Amino acid sequence: MNKGTPYLARQADATGFIHYPQEEHDIWGQLYARQAVNLPGRACDEYIQGLDALAMPTDRIPQLAEIDRVLLETTGWKTAAVPALISFGRFFELLANKEFPVATFIRRKEEFDYLQEPDIFHEIFGHCPLLTNPAFANFSHMYGKLGLAASKEERVFLARLYWFTIEFGLVQAKNEPLRIYGGGILSSPGETLYALSDVPERKPFELIDVLRTPYRIDIMQPIYYVIEHIDFLDEIARMDIMAAVQEARKLGLFAPKFEPKSKAS
Repeated sequence: MNKGTPYLARQADATGFIHYPQEEHDIWGQLYARQAVNLPGRACDEYIQGLDALAMPTDRIPQLAEIDRVLLETTGWKTAAVPALISFGRFFELLANKEFPVATFIRRKEEFDYLQEPDIFHEIFGHCPLLTNPAFANFSHMYGKLGLAASKEERVFLARLYWFTIEFGLVQAKNEPLRIYGGGILSSPGETLYALSDVPERKPFELIDVLRTPYRIDIMQPIYYVIEHIDFLDEIARMDIMAAVQEARKLGLFAPKFEPKSKAS
């Protein structure tokens, strides 16, 4: 697979303003327009409420200060501009400080449907609307503090918890249709349709199972875990997650539901 030129985050000027070329604003606008069609009836209500609250521009990449104003008012969070990739330690540190990392670059046209690296559309459009929700924001804060105190080995298991909730989580209340709350799905036109299709497997959220489930970042997910409502994230936050991590380490991982990654890719 030709991965092309690596992405580089754009730097803010002395006033904190980030300048993007028009073609990058155009990509934001195209991504936004496509998801504006895809998400009604598929995204959870709390996400749609957060999207309305942020009122982000549809035709240009928003400045982080615009997003921060709403997040600070609702849950006390703000964004933090970061390079394309940051360390686990820095990631946990930011979340523990109620700062959500945002890589200040946007995907290229050829990676429109799915992007391995988190870009600004993924971070702002995918995650920030739900950061206006107290349960989602509280879970993210707790996760950061937990990760800061964890060992390198424990962080690998914690990564699976984040992956199957914040990034690729689904929600379904009793007698209600399946909805999306994971930012990795909400920011991906391709995965938005795929996640709710008949193709992937879906299972009720069980903490130990989630911690034991392998994943790959470069494919559509073969399995998703489903919570009953967004407030269930508060219940997860009250669980003894690190005890579950130790149990998952003893039990070992489930067999992966995907092919091993080719060395040539």
